[in-house]
Amino acid sequence: MSFENQLVKWYINNKRELPWRENIDPYRVWISEIILQQTRVVQGEKYFNNFIKKFPSLESLSSADESEVIKVWKGLGYYNRAINIHKTSKIIMNTLNGKFPNTYNELIKLDGIGDYTASAISSICFNEYNPVVDGNVLRLLSRYYGLKTPIDSLKGQRNIREIGKKLISKVDDPGDFNQAMMEYGALVCNPFPDCESCIFSSKCVAFQNKEIETIPVKSKKKKPKERFLNYIVFIDSKEKTIVNKRVNKDIWYKLNEFPLIESKKEIKKITTLTEFKKLAKNTSLTINEEKEDVYRVKHILSHQILYISFYQISVNETITSGVHLTDLNNHNFPVPITNFINKLLI
Repeated sequence: MSFENQLVKWYINNKRELPWRENIDPYRVWISEIILQQTRVVQGEKYFNNFIKKFPSLESLSSADESEVIKVWKGLGYYNRAINIHKTSKIIMNTLNGKFPNTYNELIKLDGIGDYTASAISSICFNEYNPVVDGNVLRLLSRYYGLKTPIDSLKGQRNIREIGKKLISKVDDPGDFNQAMMEYGALVCNPFPDCESCIFSSKCVAFQNKEIETIPVKSKKKKPKERFLNYIVFIDSKEKTIVNKRVNKDIWYKLNEFPLIESKKEIKKITTLTEFKKLAKNTSLTINEEKEDVYRVKHILSHQILYISFYQISVNETITSGVHLTDLNNHNFPVPITNFINKLLI
């Protein structure tokens, strides 16, 4: 039996029962694929169920406020995914008359939908022959064919996609084939595989050449960028504080935060900084008391290491348009700020 047919047969007999596989509704498949881009299935399943419960249809999602969508997404990270999902739902409802695009070429025009997602939706829901290329597929096909071009290079990914095109053209159900590749890469040909139980071990080049540990090949990782974020938590006599929204298209775009001073190293005494004095002047606040204890936390993202410090500073003036400490959890903060709020402020 050929590789592609053997793979599909394995999938039909071994696939996991997951909520987005209950039907081939493109809305549900789309949401699941976006969630799973940077999330493990175990965690993704919980978020998917919560998301669908809150927004069961394209219409309900498009009519929601962006802040509601971000709130449901909280904890998943990469918040641009949630922002793009919301934006795209409005485009489909308002520009495309509520009709979900049914071709790869139309899908890929939408915000937040790239080659992988367009291929997944078009094959699973509309039977188009477009191979998916994700981390699981890259690993599986690299090992099976013994490919040594780095999988994080454009050339390596193009090679895998061309192989995928040839394989998918030979099957009856392109959706099952794509899901089979991803499922096999996740459950069997994972980063630490049990090759003895693999149905492809006799033909797998990496296994036969004892190169499982070195394939797939990846380029050398760049050293993650280090950033020092200093949050100033002004608190007035009425227990109100200042909350801002991040507007730069950086990490945590459109989420809330306290007034921020970013520095090149850890700051011992924040009130001595020129930037702090400017901030206090701009907000017309004078210091009553600065807590000696500074809450610090290290937060690791995929390409950045954040050293975050929180400075609690009581002020003499009343903070107009401030947010009461007990209302902070009604705002969309990133996880490290939420943790600080829950531990020290409420």
